[in-house]
Amino acid sequence: MQVILGANGVVGRELARRLPGFTDHVRQVARTPSRVNETDELVTADLLDAAATADAVKGADVAYLLAGLKYDARVWADQWPRVMRNAIDACARHGCALVFFDNVYAYGRVDGPMTESTPYNPCSKKGEVRARIATMLMDEVAKGTLRAMIVRAADFYGPGATLSLTHATVTERLKAGRTPQWVGDARAVHTFTYTPDAAESVARLGNRPDAYGQVWHALTSKDAMTGEQYVRIACELAGRPYGLQVAPRWMLRLMGVFVPVLRENMEMMYQFEHDYRFDSTKAAQALGLAATPYREGIAATLAPR
Repeated sequence: MQVILGANGVVGRELARRLPGFTDHVRQVARTPSRVNETDELVTADLLDAAATADAVKGADVAYLLAGLKYDARVWADQWPRVMRNAIDACARHGCALVFFDNVYAYGRVDGPMTESTPYNPCSKKGEVRARIATMLMDEVAKGTLRAMIVRAADFYGPGATLSLTHATVTERLKAGRTPQWVGDARAVHTFTYTPDAAESVARLGNRPDAYGQVWHALTSKDAMTGEQYVRIACELAGRPYGLQVAPRWMLRLMGVFVPVLRENMEMMYQFEHDYRFDSTKAAQALGLAATPYREGIAATLAPR
């Protein structure tokens, strides 16, 4: 049996579709869980509750931590360490392996490609939290109290990825007949992980005993994509003339006074003002798979749902 802690997000749904290839028992755990597969078991639990988390993990061989918390640095600092501690304790108690699906915030600004050996050097409050909980997890692995791994992804794009930057700034605007937007420097390289590739990576790695005790980068295209190139491809596929509006930092700061998510994103602007290169060679070689090309992924993202 395998359990998804923090189910129902875009990667969680994609992961759930793949797990029946590895197990005949998938348990979805969330505050309001829903079925992806007809045979899914649903468990209602708050991952901030240690007892509820332990009960949710009981009987599982592998647990995938895909929780999403409110995008607020104070909330993250308070709740992420508690969620991670509860997941670690629950899995250790029940002899369950743990796969943590993470982002790249802990690395901070990196000159050159981000790899699994890139040191943690966060330059944001959210990055500090991510570095703390990732270290917490791998310290348990080093002590031998837990079998676990971290699978990281770059920023998302893909079908149903409604919380991604490109959904609001490109996909939805093109569907509405409006000009796409971007933030930061549209000519800077910015790698994106296709959500089905992220889920495929998590599912396959989580079911490989030799993958544990390590950090992995989810399958991601090697192409040096820029915001401008992403928008050009999207416009072409949508049958729209190319156009791009770039919001300057001062405008985003002003808008952030009224839109909390924009205010919270200001500390992450370094990711869009400088090259952001994410390397997944390790996973590609281990799994013998290639990431979805951007053109194919953008076409699927734009397709009617």
